[in-house]
Amino acid sequence: MKIFARTPLDLHKVNIPVGQVYIIPERCKGCQLCIEFCPQHVLQESANINAKGYHYPEIAPGKELACVHCEFCTMVCPEFAIYTLELAESP
Repeated sequence: MKIFARTPLDLHKVNIPVGQVYIIPERCKGCQLCIEFCPQHVLQESANINAKGYHYPEIAPGKELACVHCEFCTMVCPEFAIYTLELAESP
């Protein structure tokens, strides 16, 4: 559950979506825009490299269910190497 400076009155009515992040490492060119623009800090730079020699993003430890399916990563990726899908039910 999110902690707010001021709790919204209708917080119990709001369904916060949970997304699943999918990364296509071979398309990534290592620009890190997805890492910078993720509001939930779900992504981090991988220690591994792809065939082009770039460090691609990976899901940060403990952040597997932190994605809120905002799709910022999808919008900013110039290589279409990352996307999210909303999970049908929150785990």
